[in-house]
Amino acid sequence: MEFLGYRRSDGSVGIRNHVLVLPVGWRWTMLAMNIINTVRGTNTLLTTAGGGGRTQRDNDTIRRMYEGLGRNPNAAAVLVVGGKSTSPDYPGFGVPQLDAYDIADAISATEKPVEVIDVLKEGDYFEALRKATRQAREMAISASRMKREPCGLSDLTIGVKCGYSDATSGVAGNPTIGWLFDRIIEGGGTTFFGEHSEIIGAEHVLAKRAATPEVAEQIIAVARRREELALSTGQDLRTINPMLFNIAGGIMSVEEKSLGAIKKTGTTPIQGVLRYAERPGGKGLYFMDAWMFLSIFLGFASAGSNLNIFQVGGAGAQAMLKSPMSSCHGVVAPLMWSTGNPNTYASAGPENIDFSSGPVYQGTETVEEAGERLLNTILEIASGRLTTAETLRHLDAVEPDLEDPYF
Repeated sequence: MEFLGYRRSDGSVGIRNHVLVLPVGWRWTMLAMNIINTVRGTNTLLTTAGGGGRTQRDNDTIRRMYEGLGRNPNAAAVLVVGGKSTSPDYPGFGVPQLDAYDIADAISATEKPVEVIDVLKEGDYFEALRKATRQAREMAISASRMKREPCGLSDLTIGVKCGYSDATSGVAGNPTIGWLFDRIIEGGGTTFFGEHSEIIGAEHVLAKRAATPEVAEQIIAVARRREELALSTGQDLRTINPMLFNIAGGIMSVEEKSLGAIKKTGTTPIQGVLRYAERPGGKGLYFMDAWMFLSIFLGFASAGSNLNIFQVGGAGAQAMLKSPMSSCHGVVAPLMWSTGNPNTYASAGPENIDFSSGPVYQGTETVEEAGERLLNTILEIASGRLTTAETLRHLDAVEPDLEDPYF
């Protein structure tokens, strides 16, 4: 099966063709916003994540996020806004991970156009804005000349997260995603799932699917470490989960919630456990050790996903989806919304939900039939069809998943 994508010089394939304006540190966000508000075809990262007061581990994560977003195949070109971390005049002074020039060099390994806008070197903010706008326009014009060409399932990298889980999630929504993942992996593609809190109670089931004993040990260790971290604060993840809206949706234990959640992973072997925003070493299915909601999609995009899926149930989601949803969680990777709950789809409507596997729950369609529909939807989106979230120009600030205290 084929879609029309953008083949990059490094062999990867984009399903979008963004010019990414990447501010290294929150101080350059205003400049980046002015650029994307002026130049069509550009996008940016809104975050307050910076290196001051962070641990070495968290600064490494932030650096991995910046480089990963720039390397994402949906970015046709990258304009890095920042400076040298060795300069006392630069906001990232003393934090080597926030050196804009080093980040640009890492991104340029993909052979895509990469430029640095150094505000201090340009003289002041307004001179930098003028140069950056001109540079972004040139990049956008060049990107607009690129043509889509036939690509296969092996060129897709898709991340998924489920949320607002209810009984329909484990019966219809997640199994349909799992069928899709199996097909993509059979076709040579790559898939991500994550959220440590949604494998607790089912980690032993996932460990049996590990490609190697080492991966099995890592899966068990991820769940155990997260439980121990919660216990150190006086919280027990097995008692505060499921949440009230999960219980209202028919889920009675954390084990039941997790067993339903892992159905979205399909049946293929798990090739590895990734750190947040870490790129995989090969093809296949990977687990990312990441927290939930907005940050996880940023992590998937930094790891190379060209499309992310948010599979929702019904508990609490129907009221939330009355409002249009943001499209920026993956910055350059579009987000599509899916549900297995017929009431959620009826409430939110096709203007907010891209796909419904509700007929599986209603007994009028099999998982395989819904999976085929979903695969066709994915191929349409990969070929250029906008997701419902993409039709709205709204950006939320999104933070990476950092682990340590802020000193």
